[in-house]
Amino acid sequence: MADRLFSGASPEKVEEALAPLVDFQEDGMHIADLIWMVEDDLIPHLMRYELPSCQGLFNSPLEEGAAYGAEVALEWNQGVTNWQVSPGGAMLEELCCKALCRLFGFGPDADGTVLYSGTYANQQALYMALHHRAREAGFDFSETGLAGFEDPSKLAVVVSADAHFSLKHAVRFLGLGEAALVTVEVDKKLRMDADALRRTLADLRGRRDVFCVVATVGTTSTGAVDPVGEIADLCREEGTWLHADGAYGLAYSLIPEIAPLFRGLEKADTVSWDPHKQMAVPIPSSILFARDRELFQP
Repeated sequence: MADRLFSGASPEKVEEALAPLVDFQEDGMHIADLIWMVEDDLIPHLMRYELPSCQGLFNSPLEEGAAYGAEVALEWNQGVTNWQVSPGGAMLEELCCKALCRLFGFGPDADGTVLYSGTYANQQALYMALHHRAREAGFDFSETGLAGFEDPSKLAVVVSADAHFSLKHAVRFLGLGEAALVTVEVDKKLRMDADALRRTLADLRGRRDVFCVVATVGTTSTGAVDPVGEIADLCREEGTWLHADGAYGLAYSLIPEIAPLFRGLEKADTVSWDPHKQMAVPIPSSILFARDRELFQP
């Protein structure tokens, strides 16, 4: 077992081993027995992320400081929704997000919020974009919803052919359906083709209401970084919200040798990031950044 990623047991064997852990018997179980059961029956079937041979996943063992932070978070079990729930916890989140905005060069008005997954961060970004489009149309989306649009079926989100599947979940979640997604071909480097995007936006003009374009800065399949600077300029011309899905790739923008790939990222209206993909921190840990904190207001 020392050099194996996990036990290698079949799903049936793992189910058999773990069933006693969820046998909520009336008499309960002594904590010592529970600990032994976890050690003997659960841990052998967990993935060994710390092994050099574990290269197929982005998961990683925890860095020492991150492990300590997780220990404190579990011990104190704080809610951080507002100051009244946890003064220290809420303030720490605010300070952390602002510090990260400075680190990534997002500008003095930028801010962020911690969320529980990159999928939800992308959903929230599209919701913010839709809310912004509703405000431009003269109504409050939080009150009126999709019914406020003259023809909701015209609403569209433009993504690359290699965009993350979470964007399909996002348009479903918003009640738009996958018909709202318009895909743009990728170039030879598997990035969104900026010229193809320009043609697509021109073709959709007047027929569809493109309220958001999503640039992927680090696809999960190949690591390709869309030309976010060019895309941002096109979005400015069209008056369209730009969301940059940096869940997988944003951390690499801090590496000087490849930072030019991310040039123009600060122009995006929102940017999502999953620190757990490179930073050896607990899963899940996700952040949604906005170029202006006012964009978070309902």
